[in-house]
Amino acid sequence: MKEQADQGVVRHLLLTYPGIMLAVFFLGPFGIMFLISFFEAETASFVPTFVLSNYARLLSPVFIHVLLFSIYLGALVAVICVAIGFPFTYLLSGLRLRAQTRWLVFLLSVLSLSEVIIAFSWSMLLSRSAGVSNLFVWLGLMDQPASYTPGLAAEIFGYCYLTLPYTVIMFYPRVSQLDPEMAEAAQTMGASPLRAFFTVIVPAMRQPIIASLIFVFVFTLGVYLIPQILARPSQWTLSVLITDQAVQQSNMPFAAALSVFLFFVSILLIAATYMLGLRNRGQPAAVEVAEAEPMTGDAA
Repeated sequence: MKEQADQGVVRHLLLTYPGIMLAVFFLGPFGIMFLISFFEAETASFVPTFVLSNYARLLSPVFIHVLLFSIYLGALVAVICVAIGFPFTYLLSGLRLRAQTRWLVFLLSVLSLSEVIIAFSWSMLLSRSAGVSNLFVWLGLMDQPASYTPGLAAEIFGYCYLTLPYTVIMFYPRVSQLDPEMAEAAQTMGASPLRAFFTVIVPAMRQPIIASLIFVFVFTLGVYLIPQILARPSQWTLSVLITDQAVQQSNMPFAAALSVFLFFVSILLIAATYMLGLRNRGQPAAVEVAEAEPMTGDAA
């Protein structure tokens, strides 16, 4: 009993240090930001009063346009990354272990690149002077080089390049644990490989797919260098608006209100993912496969 009590004390002591660090470096700054969001802005400063005008500005047409565009862009990038990352991870899991290791090392090396490097690299790659259009001209596919940045396509490319490795790494542990006999059994029952993938593998991976969608969506909401470098001002996202209000406009209270709003949106999405995990906890893959559309003999 004494040893168990001592172990309990040790556990509490070990949890005390990260708890203090969390309070000092997260809860403290967030509390200050939350208070500033109720202050009144002045020229290059703010007055510590209690006003709701900063949150009222969230209903302005400009903010609503930026918010809707940010949601649209985040959802589009999330769908693209999952649509590419999930089949890629599924094919990757079928390779030999050495080939899987090489691909995973390559993806981890991509993650080592900072957002600044990625944004400027894509800016150069899609530019007129040193971009990929010069290769098309050399191959005879174009008459003269063209610039693809700034623009929406360049912005989406930058987002996908940044978030696709995270998507693959999130899928890999669950995909590598799938029983290969699931797809083989579906094909034995007459389903084509493509139909077996969508009617057996995809339903079995429903929870990781939803979690990846939400993760990429939340992640893109916080990226601000890629839209700032690769997109036009009309295609800037909420994170760029926060930076503009804090740095360029010197309106810290409104920037704080935007940050608080973005934080709670992210928390709600993360809570939705957690609730989804609780609902499906302990549900075996066979149950999820049984919910899929039954195979027929003519599905081949």
